[in-house]
Amino acid sequence: MGETTVIHRDGDAFAVLVRDHVVYVDQPYRAGGTDVGPTPVELFVGSLAACAAYYARRHLKLRGLPADGLEVSADYAMSAGAPARVTRVDLRLRPPIRLGAQAAEELRAAVSACTVHNSIIDPPRVGVDVEAAVQAA
Repeated sequence: MGETTVIHRDGDAFAVLVRDHVVYVDQPYRAGGTDVGPTPVELFVGSLAACAAYYARRHLKLRGLPADGLEVSADYAMSAGAPARVTRVDLRLRPPIRLGAQAAEELRAAVSACTVHNSIIDPPRVGVDVEAAVQAA
């Protein structure tokens, strides 16, 4: 369906190529990187928050509610030991208007249906294939 390519740039920095877009990932200075972009884990959590924002905005618009100014923030925790993994993500939705209890629950349900969330709940199979190195001419 789609392909993403990651190319080494320098040190711990990589360029993530998605369609006609480039997103840089790196490690912070304190971890030995040059901090030219978010870490892959930050990008992962940001992807979940962005997907939630998209679903929340669509939900509000479909119900004729204001959606401009919507904010979604994410707080996350990492495991203390091996294997390294994100152990918790808390999303906070801030719609531009005050919602009643039922409308808030409907918004929560809409956000919980986002593609990235679904991919975490029922994780995809991940295959890893090591190809032969490209020979320099």
